[in-house]
Amino acid sequence: MMITYVLIGLVILFAFYGVGIYNRLVKLSTLVDEAWSGIDVQLKKRYDLIPNLVETVKGYASHEKETFENVTKARSQAQNATTVEGQQTAENQLNRALINLYAVAEQYPELKANENFLSLQNELSDIESGIEKSRRYYNGTTRDYNILIDQFPSNIIAGMTKFTKAAFFEIDTEAERQNPQVKF
Repeated sequence: MMITYVLIGLVILFAFYGVGIYNRLVKLSTLVDEAWSGIDVQLKKRYDLIPNLVETVKGYASHEKETFENVTKARSQAQNATTVEGQQTAENQLNRALINLYAVAEQYPELKANENFLSLQNELSDIESGIEKSRRYYNGTTRDYNILIDQFPSNIIAGMTKFTKAAFFEIDTEAERQNPQVKF
């Protein structure tokens, strides 16, 4: 009789432990989603600013049509990305297109002195800083979530309840890991 009570007690204890792990997985999964939402907000600000930047440069360098089209195309692809990996690839393409746009702007001293252009450049710099912070937060919450999924015994609960690891938001190439120096 006493063994039955001990076994029932152990089953209840393990059940509470399993529920605790499950709740922690739910919490971390929600934090990963919330962190991704923060990146989305920053990227939306960036996407909204880019047409203004392109139009300002276009006024000074109207013959650079291919550069403007590349920026517009990369912006559109980035806005339409639906996965972390897709967003990552699209963002890398957009960064390359923006670097080319800055290179075009470098050729026009009167553009570099334009107050509207300088304001847009400063605003974009602030947004890039916000994106960096959002990426760090996302990757930190993703790390914590993925660790819980990998650890024993939470990996058993995660597997039974179909929790899967989240992807980190990373840069594709070593060249993009370097901080670009854009001077106007």
